[in-house]
Formats: sequence, C-alpha cells, structure tokens
Amino acid sequence: MTVRMDSLIKAITAALDTVEKELIGASTNHGKRIAVLCAKMGKLLGKNTEEIMGLTNCALLHDNALTEYIQAARTNGHYDSSMKIHCEFGQRNVDALLINANVKDFILYHHERSDGKGPFAIHEGEGPMEAELIAIADSIDVIYHLQTLKSGDLGTVIKKIKEDTGKKYGKTAAQTMLEVLDLITLESLTDNAIYDTCDTYLTPWIVDIEDQVIMNLVTFISGIIDYKSVFTQKHTTQIANRAWFMGEYYKYNQTEKAKLYLAAALHDIGKLETPAAILEKQGKLTDEEFLIIKEHVRKTWELLKDIDGFQDICQWASNHHEKLDGTGYPFGKKAGELDFNSRLLACIDIYQAVSEKRPYHPLRDHESAMQILFKMADNGGIDKDIVKDISIAMAPYDSIDLPSPEIKTIINT
Repeated sequence: MTVRMDSLIKAITAALDTVEKELIGASTNHGKRIAVLCAKMGKLLGKNTEEIMGLTNCALLHDNALTEYIQAARTNGHYDSSMKIHCEFGQRNVDALLINANVKDFILYHHERSDGKGPFAIHEGEGPMEAELIAIADSIDVIYHLQTLKSGDLGTVIKKIKEDTGKKYGKTAAQTMLEVLDLITLESLTDNAIYDTCDTYLTPWIVDIEDQVIMNLVTFISGIIDYKSVFTQKHTTQIANRAWFMGEYYKYNQTEKAKLYLAAALHDIGKLETPAAILEKQGKLTDEEFLIIKEHVRKTWELLKDIDGFQDICQWASNHHEKLDGTGYPFGKKAGELDFNSRLLACIDIYQAVSEKRPYHPLRDHESAMQILFKMADNGGIDKDIVKDISIAMAPYDSIDLPSPEIKTIINT
C-alpha cells in the first residue's frame, strides 16, 4: 500500500496553521502559500524537481515545532522572542523525518535577516538560499495576509520588499519574490484557489506504508500533537505504540500494523485546532467548552478524508470517540457502523486516557484502568471482547510506557 506523503503533510500543515494563528496571528492555509511561493521561486532559480520537493516540504513544515516551543516556554518560564528554539526544534524534526532531499538548515535559518539581526546572526548568503526563500515568503504572508490582499494593495507590498532588500531580505530572494509576486500569483493564493494551486506546483511524494519515513512520521506527528498540552505529552505516542502492540497480539501483517499505527498517531490531529486555554483548563469545562473539545474528532476527519488511500486510516482515527450504543461522537455511529479497528482504537484511547495523569484524575494502574473499561463494556459502550484482550495483553506493562516499535524490525521483517 502506498501513501501520498505530500497530501498528508498538507493535512498536518493545515492543523499547524491554527497553532501559528493562535501564537502569532498567521492566517488560514499559511503553510500552503509559503510552499507555493517557494516552488515558484525555486523553479525560477533553476532548482531541479528533487530540490524543489525538499524546499516545498520544508516550507509546508516550517513551523512544525511551534507546539513544542510553546510547551518549552511554559515549562522553563522563559519566552524566546527570537524564536531561536522554535527554529532549532523544527530543523531537528525535519532532519529526523528523512525527506528524500538535502534540507540542511532550511528551517533552522528561516527567521534570519539579510543584515544579520536574526536569531542566529546569519547574514545574506551565509546560509542556504532555500532558507532565505522560506523567510521572505513567511514574512510577507504573516504581515500582509496574501490570501485576502486586494490587487490595488500589491504595489504597497512590492514597494516594502524593495525598501527591505539588503536589510531584512537578501537581494536574490527579494528579486525572485518580486518576479513571481504578480496579480495572477496573488489570485492563486486565495483560500478558494490554494488547493488547486498546490496540486499544480507541489510535487507528489509517494511512499510505501511500510517505508521508514512513515514510521518516522508517526514520531513526528505524535510529538506535534502531544506538545499541544502539558497534560498529554505522551498520549498520542503511547496510543500509537499500544496500537502496534495490539496489532502484533492479533497477528496482523506488516501493512495492517503500519496502517493502524499511523491511524493511532493521527487520531488527535484535530486537537491542534482546539484552543490551548481549553486543553489546559484546570477546572471543570463548561458545556460550551466541552462541545469545542468534542469538535477535534470531526476536524481529524476533515483533515484526513481527502487523502488518497486513507479511507481506512481516516475512519479508524475519526471513530475513536464513537460508542457501540450510538452515544459517542462526532457522528453518533452504532455497533454495525464500527469495524474492528475502530473499536480497537476506541478502547486503546480510553485505556491510555484513564491511565495517565490529567487535571481531573491521578495516574491509574492497569487494574484500576481495566475496571473503568469493563464497566463501559458492560454498559454497551465499547467492545467487551477487545477489553478482555487488552486486559490480558497490557497486564505485563502495568504502569509502564510501551516503547516505540523498532523501525529496522518493521522494515526488514
């Protein structure tokens, strides 16, 4: 089975845009616009297909470390206004993802200035040109919100780019941006047009579901999601690990385990669009806040539903709060509409959630967690046979985090 990695990265980017909006006021489809602008500039500068793919994927993921950066600032009590840590974390994450292209320092230096007044004091030409291209595209979109910029205001943007050349923007990056930023490009960056524009300018990236990059992506996604809240910093990672473990328990083949593992890693991606103030609230949620929390599952579905070949993965990820008796959400599905893996992920999610420490309950051991699951099964909410299997399979790991599966084992088996 193959996966459109480029489509999946676009989905991740859409969720990250919400985080960036929450932090610095960036707008919808921000990452996609940066990628399109970088693709056009890269082509103009004579970059080949592989080089443009590396550039555009870094452009899409340039703010991948925002949730980790925010959490580090909360934990350490120090807000890094230069965003240096955010750049370091972001480059580390993309390096680990193993994009099939040289992307060294593309994200690390994407907040640098031509005059050396950026976080790392890098001057024009001292870092990769790709970082300068991402930097100028990111800067002008955050400042001017290109998707809503009126055609009559384009001259103002062009004038400002020229004024900032040699100070904020490198000469080559600025000149290239000025060549691509015309009225046709501006129209192509609107929210109504951006998806078709991405299809035109961004290179498809297709990988096998069992490829190492997919396994790395699970760690990548899990980290982004889990850092959204200080209370769930192992939640997604552990659900993915438990899903793989249960796949082995049921003797799934490698493809089925990899699909389940990826679905588990993605199940809470919609939570990136949930305001941090609600996720971090210490007291009881209001009815309105609870409704907002519940929406994260529908958003997971919306982010994943149009990815080619993702039908099963989208369903399993989106059904993790459904109940057999129809009382779950967001769709209110009943037993006959929930396949085995949807039921399995629902049980794993509950097991992990009730086990880990939350503002409203302490850590629980295996026996205490299973008491809750068996009660829910007796009441008709979740699959009793799966609960029995989890009770047996997870017992040796009482109060112990499950390790991530070994990538080499996955690939070579």
